[in-house]
Amino acid sequence: MIDLVFVTSRDNALLKELRKLAQDNTAYRKAGRFWIEGDHLCSAALLRGLQPSVAVYSDTFWAQARSPLTEVSGKKVIVSDALFKDISALESPASVGFVLELPTDPAVQTQAATVILDRVQDAGNVGSILRSAGAFGFRQVLAVKGTAALWSPKVLRAGMGAHFGLHLVEGLSLEDLRALTVPLVVTSSHQGGLIQDLKLPSPCAWVMGHEGQGVGPELMALASVFARIGQPGGEESLNVAAAAAICLHASSL
Repeated sequence: MIDLVFVTSRDNALLKELRKLAQDNTAYRKAGRFWIEGDHLCSAALLRGLQPSVAVYSDTFWAQARSPLTEVSGKKVIVSDALFKDISALESPASVGFVLELPTDPAVQTQAATVILDRVQDAGNVGSILRSAGAFGFRQVLAVKGTAALWSPKVLRAGMGAHFGLHLVEGLSLEDLRALTVPLVVTSSHQGGLIQDLKLPSPCAWVMGHEGQGVGPELMALASVFARIGQPGGEESLNVAAAAAICLHASSL
């Protein structure tokens, strides 16, 4: 039996929850579930074997589409185009969205190839780093307290589906990171050899630091290897997401 519900009231309790999940960066933490919207993100979740607890469609989308996006288990909710727009935080709402359960395994995988985010605050940077991690075989991303919320709507959009293939743990302290048994590698403009000249350890944990302050001194002190990215053009520094892509690619060679 299809669990299909038509909702017409903006004050419906489910729609209130969906608005909060879609528009509040940290609402997922209390709810234990998160919101994604759009064909690409929803399809990426299904390709990874995830099924939504709730799937939401605009009535226009539901009337026109018959695809894997509509052939899902769980509750299906149909709303008017206007109500879907009211839920969405996007300027151009996508007309389909899923509510997914937050992963429940918070344990740090001590031997995994890892990316550590040390207070990286921009959601676009965090999402881009997650994409690079997935692309270059780093399956664990650990976020130190002060990093942008990993499952926030903005980071999910920037991640473009990378979340669903990664083991993500956030809100970590320095003591939590001491559990890692792989060597920590840090980029620095002041010390270390050029990245292309180094024999990088594998597996390892690359540390990516705050956009303005870089990697904090406590994590610097735990590093086994320091690497410099050559900048022959003379710029002072690279965007952290660009630096992460270079570093993770170098480790994958």
